[in-house]
Amino acid sequence: MLARSSCSLISSVEKFASATQTISSVRHLCLSRTVYASTKTKDVPLSRFEPNKYVNYEKQAATLEIVKKRLNQPLTLSEKILYSHADDPKNQKFERGKSYLRLRPDRVAMQDATAQMAVLQFISSGLPNVLCPTTIHCDHLIEAQLGGEQDLKRAKDINKEVYNFLATASAKYDIGFWKPGSGIIHQIILENYAYPGLLLIGTDSHTPNGGGLGGLCIGVGGADAVDVMANMPWELKCPKVIGVRLSGQLSGWTAPKDVILKLAGILTVKGGTGAIIEYFGPGVQSISCTGMGTICNMGAEIGATTSVFPYNERMSEYLKATKREGIASLANEYKDVLLTADEGAKYDRVIDINLSELEPHVNGPFTPDLAHPIDKLAKAAEKNKWPTDIRVGLIGSCTNSSYEDMTRSASIAQQAIEKGIKAKSMFTVTPGSEQVRATIERDGIAEKLRAIGGIVLANACGPCIGQWDRKDIKKGEKNTIVSSYNRNFTGRNDANPQTHAFVTSPDLVTAMILSGDLRFNPLTDSLTAADGSKFKLQPPTGDNLPARGFDPGVDTYQEPPKDGTSLKVDVDPKSARLQLLEPFKPWDGKDFIDFPILIKIKGKCTTDHISAAGPWLKYRGHLDNISNNMFIAAVNEENNEANNVKNRLTNEWGKVPDVARYYKSKNTPWVVVGDENYGEGSSREHAALEPRHLGGRAIIVKSFARIHETNLKKQGLLALTFDNPSDYDKIKPDDRISLVGLNKLAPNEPVECHIKHSNGKTETIKLLHTLNEPQIEWFKAGSALNAMRTYFASKNKAGKATA
Repeated sequence: MLARSSCSLISSVEKFASATQTISSVRHLCLSRTVYASTKTKDVPLSRFEPNKYVNYEKQAATLEIVKKRLNQPLTLSEKILYSHADDPKNQKFERGKSYLRLRPDRVAMQDATAQMAVLQFISSGLPNVLCPTTIHCDHLIEAQLGGEQDLKRAKDINKEVYNFLATASAKYDIGFWKPGSGIIHQIILENYAYPGLLLIGTDSHTPNGGGLGGLCIGVGGADAVDVMANMPWELKCPKVIGVRLSGQLSGWTAPKDVILKLAGILTVKGGTGAIIEYFGPGVQSISCTGMGTICNMGAEIGATTSVFPYNERMSEYLKATKREGIASLANEYKDVLLTADEGAKYDRVIDINLSELEPHVNGPFTPDLAHPIDKLAKAAEKNKWPTDIRVGLIGSCTNSSYEDMTRSASIAQQAIEKGIKAKSMFTVTPGSEQVRATIERDGIAEKLRAIGGIVLANACGPCIGQWDRKDIKKGEKNTIVSSYNRNFTGRNDANPQTHAFVTSPDLVTAMILSGDLRFNPLTDSLTAADGSKFKLQPPTGDNLPARGFDPGVDTYQEPPKDGTSLKVDVDPKSARLQLLEPFKPWDGKDFIDFPILIKIKGKCTTDHISAAGPWLKYRGHLDNISNNMFIAAVNEENNEANNVKNRLTNEWGKVPDVARYYKSKNTPWVVVGDENYGEGSSREHAALEPRHLGGRAIIVKSFARIHETNLKKQGLLALTFDNPSDYDKIKPDDRISLVGLNKLAPNEPVECHIKHSNGKTETIKLLHTLNEPQIEWFKAGSALNAMRTYFASKNKAGKATA
């Protein structure tokens, strides 16, 4: 029986749920520390850190059976995993690309940069602890500078306040906490928490890495994570499913990374938007589990909701190697029911890739979908006058930092050692986790990489996300770097817009830095040994898993106490790093009339353009301070410059955040106009929070990236797209924008937009949106969190009234 206070909580949640169409299942909410995944299926724990929470295949199978009877058709693997997590399988709609699914994820994972804002939002909910298994991973705040040990020590000192906040909040709210030095979130998830059939949401765009172990792992913003932590059903527009049929087998210089590099060239950075990429076919068997993780990880670069592979023997081997034999055994029992596609399942599109014919690829610069087979790269470099002198080669990151990746690179390094040569470029190595670091040290792998000039960095994201104190060039200097990372947008790695960043496999990175030349093709070209003789590198070899098992290294996990209610989480009002959130104002019921355009953005606008990372990461827990980076990298159409816009109230030019703050001080809301695939890249919700905080009310673009569009909706911004994309050209930077009829805002109904030009003439266009009824309520309330805060705040009042 629930206590009165618990009943009042349920009552308040039901009010909130009524507005979000989730009332049918809200009564499942309780204040226990186990929820959806608590039903026992042969007592197989979710992880070794959660011995009393169990894999829930039995319930998933029962839920899926209900849906299959309704649909009466064969299902893809993606559909099986999604639909088996349906909140209301008997009544909700399941239509690809149309209906909104209400789902019950198994767990939440957050990295330290995004976790700060998510935890601050969760604190506002008023709940005593999370109601879904949750972890926080410290990997984003460690800057690469000198080397692993020194950089980690420095990061712990610089970020002490933030780490203490996250550690204390984790203990109080029943969250598992992975300390700095533990490794990159996605590698930790793969090693400890991912499993076939899992539905996980993570506050990082590369969360899909877990698809390499047969789960649906989806990147989201912090507000989505808060919903799930509060045991609210999570909403996702039912994705389409793109099938990728793999035939043949990988061999020679071709690596798993080349599959996704090839696919990026086919689909482009937005071709996967609104879809899950599902791999199948006989070629799957030639790819290791971590290799499949690599492929799924970089699916974020084609806009995919997530990516997934069917359960197979490679996954079973990895589960056993990471001490999860029980999950492997259970997965074998449910393989046909839950963990592979039904025979005859229909895909929205099928792409064929023959692995036996696949060439090694190098993609870039400035975008991950500019694909070059290795034998075409030299000609492209010369034609486009890209710098061919490789200044730095970087291997590792969440995409390519497995034991297999490191051993393959080491096999190339060994050949260089035997020939007496070293890297001609600076060379950095980022282990994916403490377990990988300890194992490659034990097995002599790290020493081989050091022997050719490698610098082993901390177990963290580092240069991949711009956490790189780069000293070898000056800002603005044209140069080339080659990495095994996943993302290579302008200024992404080192904040230098003239750095030409190329992404490829660790194998090719290691080979190319031995020549120091972007035009080097190890399949055909020779190197010069120390004795002057010529030699060709042999294709790399490596071990999928360590023969002696993994060395766990240093224990970096903090388990939450059984009862953390007495713990206090303090935020210093004077802190420059952390700031408690103030609720956004609700909509006043009026149309938006004559709003100025803060900036009309020209060309690509990723979340890095909207809210830069690198040195700004330290302010991720302080909304006002981090808002000083808003749109500073976006190019203004009016003058082709970044961070220079005209203040329409003073007619003076200024930095984008400064002009926005001026408008806000004068109670003048504003809008932004953008191009295609606006908000691609990271899941960071700061790219939505900052415009809202500084007075933005609508973002009008040709198209949105999925995560960012949701983030904008969550923060009460209108995310609008042109009905006719050419209408983008009708809007001039000095126009005024009016959005009328907002009191009639409804699903599938366009918004009327009046464009008032400086000459006094007015044009009318139609703008589209994807808001459903619950999301319209978010807009009216001022944000999704406002609604949650309001209803949860009524808990105490209702409890006192019934006491």
